[in-house]
Amino acid sequence: MSIVEGASATLAAGPEPEPPSVVMARKPLSRGRLIWNRLAHTPRFWIGAVAMGTIVLWAVLGPVFYPIDAFSRDPLNMGMGPTQLHWFGTNNIGQDIYAQTLIGLQKSLVIGLIAGPLGTLIAAIVGSVAGYLGGIVDNVLVWVINLLLVLPSFILLVILSPLFEDLSWIFLTVFLAGFSWMIMAQVIRSQTRSLRGRDFVKAARYMGVPMPTILARHIIPNLASLLIIDATLGVVAMIMAETSLSYFGFGIRAPDVSLGTLLSEGTAAAVTRPWLFVFPAGVLIATLFAVSLIGDALRDAVDPTSGVNRD
Repeated sequence: MSIVEGASATLAAGPEPEPPSVVMARKPLSRGRLIWNRLAHTPRFWIGAVAMGTIVLWAVLGPVFYPIDAFSRDPLNMGMGPTQLHWFGTNNIGQDIYAQTLIGLQKSLVIGLIAGPLGTLIAAIVGSVAGYLGGIVDNVLVWVINLLLVLPSFILLVILSPLFEDLSWIFLTVFLAGFSWMIMAQVIRSQTRSLRGRDFVKAARYMGVPMPTILARHIIPNLASLLIIDATLGVVAMIMAETSLSYFGFGIRAPDVSLGTLLSEGTAAAVTRPWLFVFPAGVLIATLFAVSLIGDALRDAVDPTSGVNRD
């Protein structure tokens, strides 16, 4: 066959087929990235996050731009309803309810944001140590957990409440955190007992990695999503606990102010002067609702089978 004939045959047969394209395998998403993608498509999370961010900014910046001090008295406007001067009205001694609500919200938020994560941190440490070591250490820590679960924390706080008069609100925060970690510690212990048999934990142990490092690098990071949910929902529980205790006079006390003390003072006049009760109660409900939306969205993002799709 001549060269011309070969070229003609090639043109007649058409161009040579291109080699198949190489399909690049997509790198699997990490667990954190997967959870974030679920959160990003969850309206409840964004509603709660925006609402909570607004409440925090309001609590921090509100007193700066409001001209009236929370503890100053206006003798000409005692027990008055909302006006242009006093947005939420005044109490019996002329103190501004708007300014006091902001101060009370600050105190309740600080207690909740400290006590909630602190309780989760205690649960993570105790539960992981008990589950990893096992043996007599596990038995002792489980006995302590069961003992604290039996003790009624509210009654114990009532008994110790006379000591709070000379102590700051920090002691109340530590007390609330100290009685909020036991159930989560049991969950962490169970998860740690399962994780300690994994190959990566065994390899680290055989290489002589110390226990604190194994817990910090291999055990707790695998439980991070669970701990984040517990810390978020713990904020709600701690705000409710502080509000309840302060309402009954066993938590925050004068001259300090919290949402619980404002609700306690406004309950008696809830019908005749509703602004004393309605505004602090509304702020409390909005705060708890915002944090609950975030925690609920986090729980569904971590475990999509935990509930039906409500969005």
